[in-house]
Amino acid sequence: MRFQVILYVSPALPVVVIPPVVVVEEYCAMQKVLRRVSLFVVFGSIVVCRPLEAAEHRIELLEAKAPGEEISEEIAATLQPTGVRVLRGKKRKVCDLWLCKEWQLPSFNKKEDVNYPFVPGQLIGVVRYNSKGGDFRDQDIAKGVYTLRYAQQPVDGAHVGTSATRDFLLLIEAANDESPEIIDYETLAEDSAAAAGSSHPCLLSLQEPGEAGTTPSINENEQAEWWIIRLVGQAADANEVKALPIDLVVAGQAAE
Repeated sequence: MRFQVILYVSPALPVVVIPPVVVVEEYCAMQKVLRRVSLFVVFGSIVVCRPLEAAEHRIELLEAKAPGEEISEEIAATLQPTGVRVLRGKKRKVCDLWLCKEWQLPSFNKKEDVNYPFVPGQLIGVVRYNSKGGDFRDQDIAKGVYTLRYAQQPVDGAHVGTSATRDFLLLIEAANDESPEIIDYETLAEDSAAAAGSSHPCLLSLQEPGEAGTTPSINENEQAEWWIIRLVGQAADANEVKALPIDLVVAGQAAE
């Protein structure tokens, strides 16, 4: 829990560093949640500690195409002509997203342990970070443009209990990913780790799509402290073409 500290000092008294003389604890209901408020009364000064509210996130539609000067012509040709911008607070740009025009699938049937029918290594879209961001593991994402490719968390001892879902989008610097073709997991993981500047891929979590609703939209998972954007793309297998929604965590990290 993060706290904001407000210090009220009597103008007649000097500011000194002093331990609390009286501690008064009370509980109050704030947004239907009991939150702890501590009042420290010290030599005429009162320090009020209260929880900081998470900054609101919102979205805007982008009429502009993905930045063609930073992605290959082959990948640019696969993208939708419009995108979505995620903002934090009044005007801070978090990221811009463009999905592929259509995802080719072998089948709409998905495995029991995943939430999406994508093929590992498949191109899902492109994201642009307008300033430094963070991935689902709280790794830094440098300002720039990245491809987004589907991946499934490996089933091994190293990943037990790290995520409730196996579906992720891995980021690769657009300059290092020029073909829209599916790539193998080893290459995907290596290039994505390079984007994070670490030994672990740079990733965003895909959540199980919720009930049908307005798209695009963004909602908060208050318990996990995640902001999840819902986008919809077109997917096709050998028999049909239909809308396929995705729920992507664009702000927030996995629980430690």
